[in-house]
Amino acid sequence: MIRAATPDDLDAIAALHTEARATYYRGHLPEAEYDGPAERARTRHAWSVALARAEPEAAVLRAEHDGVVAGVAAYRPVDGVMTLTQLHVSPAHWRQGIGTALHTACVTAWQHAGVRTARLQVFEHNTRAQAFYIRHGWYPDPGNPRHGTHLELRLAVPAPDG
Repeated sequence: MIRAATPDDLDAIAALHTEARATYYRGHLPEAEYDGPAERARTRHAWSVALARAEPEAAVLRAEHDGVVAGVAAYRPVDGVMTLTQLHVSPAHWRQGIGTALHTACVTAWQHAGVRTARLQVFEHNTRAQAFYIRHGWYPDPGNPRHGTHLELRLAVPAPDG
């Protein structure tokens, strides 16, 4: 089940975010940069801000599986472009369709809002996520292919059916 996240989801979302990021940063960054006390505090604060955001074009969605928060996605306009800022699935729930369901929910919301293009950044070593996004129609941004250690991807949001 996917629904809008609420402040009551903060602890579960922050923990899921940290767990998921560790899977692709481990071996590429020092642990303190993705799982140290300062990073955990920064992560919790960032999610609390995202959950409190009152912009109508922004959302935090959470996926639940057997009563547990199993995935999270967040998006908002950044510099005038709809940006998928986060999409994480708990590693215990990989390959169960949760990421696809969250992605579909984001794209559907963008379609209804009239969004025609979106962007995201994905860590250069996170080949699992890159493959996921490519399967879902994302492509390298030809005008801005990199942002530091991250690749920039774009999506042409299809017009809504009917």
